[in-house]
Amino acid sequence: MEKSGWAGVLTEALPYIQKYSGKTVVVKYGGSAMVDEAFKRTVMRDMVLLSIVGIKAVLVHGGGPEISSMLERLGKESTFVDGLRYTDEGTAEVVAMVLAGKVNKSLVSLIHACGGKAVGICGVDGGMIRARRLRGERDLGLVGEITGIDPAPVGMALEHGFIPVIATIGVDEAGQVYNINADTAAAAIAATLGAEKLISMTDVAGVLADLGDEGSLIGEIGVGEVPALVARGVISGGMIPKIDSCVKAIGEGLKEAVIIDGRAEHSILLELFSDSGAGTLIR
Repeated sequence: MEKSGWAGVLTEALPYIQKYSGKTVVVKYGGSAMVDEAFKRTVMRDMVLLSIVGIKAVLVHGGGPEISSMLERLGKESTFVDGLRYTDEGTAEVVAMVLAGKVNKSLVSLIHACGGKAVGICGVDGGMIRARRLRGERDLGLVGEITGIDPAPVGMALEHGFIPVIATIGVDEAGQVYNINADTAAAAIAATLGAEKLISMTDVAGVLADLGDEGSLIGEIGVGEVPALVARGVISGGMIPKIDSCVKAIGEGLKEAVIIDGRAEHSILLELFSDSGAGTLIR
């Protein structure tokens, strides 16, 4: 790109940097964006950039592929019910080990390698993610639903200039650990923090009017439009819990949420700092 082109990019970004500087932005990181090592470094560099320009950046991550890989190495089959991993006692131990250990610390290390400051936090730390066994028609074992978020551990990290990197494990009053869906956890954390924006990285361009055509991206959805889009099948499958989590979080104080294509390079920066944005914005 010519120098004049870069100047244009920076000029376009300036009002957005001013808008978000000093505000909290929560990024839910998962899916294929976590698989490719080079792409993972790109995402972590983007998180460092957010922090450098004064944004209080929070990273909430899953780790499904890593968990499945470890279970396979241990000779244990992964079982899914309605898109959620059935979690027995043995699986819960693996989930805690992989998420709070291997995945969390590798992301913290990578942020440091990119010139940033990060601290790894597990939802069990300080009882940050309080949970109970998920109630529903089908038994999912030790899959939890969130009963409360204590923002103190995240607040302390942000206050000292660190990027909190959060592994989504919950705990109840008896000390039982639960596997928590990362989309649900990210939305609950964003709402509790009163975040300016929740950015959810996924493996599609966003909400599509035609599921077979990524050119049919819907750029913006009002909360009131969601039921009709679900009824028409525009929002379906795994997108439903993502949207539901965003809608609930907005009802609890989150300013806005956006679902972006985690496969696209620098999609976080494009969403925050460009006129066109990226993905589907939910207001």
